[in-house]
Amino acid sequence: MPAGDRVDLTLKDHTPIAGLYLAPSASHGSAPGLLWFYGNGKNVAGIWPVVRAFRPPDVAALVVDYPGYGASGGKASEARLYEAAQAAYDALIAKPEVDPSRIVIYGRSLGSAVATWLAARRPVAGVVLESPFTNAREMARQQYRIFPSFVLRLKLDNLTNVAAIDAPLLVFHGTRDQLVSPSMGRRVADAARGRAEYVPIEGAGHNTTYDVGGEAYRDGFRAFVRKVTAPKVKSP
Repeated sequence: MPAGDRVDLTLKDHTPIAGLYLAPSASHGSAPGLLWFYGNGKNVAGIWPVVRAFRPPDVAALVVDYPGYGASGGKASEARLYEAAQAAYDALIAKPEVDPSRIVIYGRSLGSAVATWLAARRPVAGVVLESPFTNAREMARQQYRIFPSFVLRLKLDNLTNVAAIDAPLLVFHGTRDQLVSPSMGRRVADAARGRAEYVPIEGAGHNTTYDVGGEAYRDGFRAFVRKVTAPKVKSP
C-alpha cells in the first residue's frame, strides 16, 4: 500500500474493506471531501498516484478497494459494491476535518455506476464521471471486457441514477474510447437531472485518458471540485 492513512471498514457480512485516506493540506475550518471509485481491474495502490495528482490539496480524499479487489476481502457482487460505497461515504463524512455538505464523488468506467448509485442516495455537492456507460444491459450487447465476470447479472444503471442526482455533473470521455462509446457518455450527461457538462478528451482511448488529457484534464477536474464545494455566502 502506498503512503497514506489506511482506512479499514467492514461490511454487514464481515467482509473487510481496505482504503487509503489523504487529509487536506490545511485545516481552515471544515474541508471538502472527495470519494473516488476506480474502474475494473484496478486497485487503490495502482490508482493512488492519479488521486494524489488530481485532488486539490485542500480537499480530503478517500479511495477504497471493492470487495474482492486489492487489499479488500470477499467477492465482488453488485450489492457488495454498493454497500462498500456507502461505508466509504460514511467513513469520509465522519472525519472531523471534512464538511459533510461538501462531498464530491468521482467514478471511472465501472466505478461510474457505483458513483451515480451512491450520489442518487446520499447528499453530494457534485459528481464527476469518466468514461461512463449507460447501463450493463446495453454494454453487454457490445462487449464486456471492462467488467468482472458477473456483469450479465448486474444493472449498473447510470441513466436511471443520474436522473435522480440533485447536484452538478461533469462527464469526461475519450474520443477514441473503443470499449465504452463516447456516445454513451454523452447520453449519461444528457440524462442528468440537474446541470451537466460533457467534456471530450481528444484522442484518448479508454485507458489513456489521464496521459492524453494531462494537465488540462487535471485542471478541469480541480476547477469543478473547487466550484461545487465553494462555501456558500449567506445573504445579509
